[in-house]
Amino acid sequence: MEIIHATSRKRETYDVQIAYSTLWECALGIAAVTNSQLINTLEKPAAYWEELRGKLSTNLLNHLDYVEKNNTWKALLQLLHQIEGNNVKEFCSGVRLLESHELKFICLPFIGDTFQHLRESAAFGEEEAILELKRITNENSFFPRYIEFISKIDANELKSHLIEVMSGWYESVIVPNLEKTEQILQTDYKSKNQMKEKMTPEELVQWATGGVNYLPEPSVHRVLLIPQYIYRPWNIEADLEDTKVFYYPVANSSLSPNDKYMPSNFLVQKHKALGDEVRLRIIKLLSENDRSLQNLTEQLNMGKTTIHHHLKILRSSKIVEMRGMKYSLRANALGLLFKELDQYIKQ
Repeated sequence: MEIIHATSRKRETYDVQIAYSTLWECALGIAAVTNSQLINTLEKPAAYWEELRGKLSTNLLNHLDYVEKNNTWKALLQLLHQIEGNNVKEFCSGVRLLESHELKFICLPFIGDTFQHLRESAAFGEEEAILELKRITNENSFFPRYIEFISKIDANELKSHLIEVMSGWYESVIVPNLEKTEQILQTDYKSKNQMKEKMTPEELVQWATGGVNYLPEPSVHRVLLIPQYIYRPWNIEADLEDTKVFYYPVANSSLSPNDKYMPSNFLVQKHKALGDEVRLRIIKLLSENDRSLQNLTEQLNMGKTTIHHHLKILRSSKIVEMRGMKYSLRANALGLLFKELDQYIKQ
């Protein structure tokens, strides 16, 4: 069908903001050390976490067990977005000042504007609202249990726990490496801000997160990018009112801020993926059309195992993705690569 365009309105997108703080690094460290299913996939080896636990006080270890049981790391992150403060003392003071229902409302997950009235009611302990929120979030791995816990826990007990675990982890883990951690986060923050002037909001999110192609949503007008070191190589995604949050892994170059020749790990990975004749041929084919594995093997006259191996490399470097049963070039992946290279050369 032919379309006559009688409008000059452009497609709306979101605004990107970037922020960093050792307080987010603190909360994410608590989340990491209490995630037994994910901890072995983190960049820091298992030996690091075992050694770290051995240095912590019994009181802090007990609170970490409480975090693991009740997922209260989520509450810490939610609160950090609402309480203004530059240090852990100000954060803890802010938590103490919250009314019981206000504390619980902030800690409960945001699942959309439509359900804010349920969130409000659940914060007051209303059983019907709690059950409805649990039903709505039943596909999430921990939200239903977390909603039940937050809605019914004594507010003073929750405050005491959150203050103890946050201040304990900050003093034991963050303070000994405070200068280094602040330098890493600040370096990455500056790098992303420099690229903000050269990229569209969607390109910036894709570049910062190492490949997340986040398209605009009707109710999201802001994306908040927060660099983190402790949870590398993972991105953590969260929702707030009007805002999508990505706690993204800092780039390799930010780990050595005094070495201007250190390239980003994402940049290296992508160029390695492109440094092969077969993979370049695959990209050329995918630039024409999305293709199935069978179609690619026929076009290149190679075995499925060989082609699948090359596709795996292209997918891990975030150049290629799957759409249904077919392989496709990621939106703007190659165009973004040229901007990344230009940023690296000129930094």
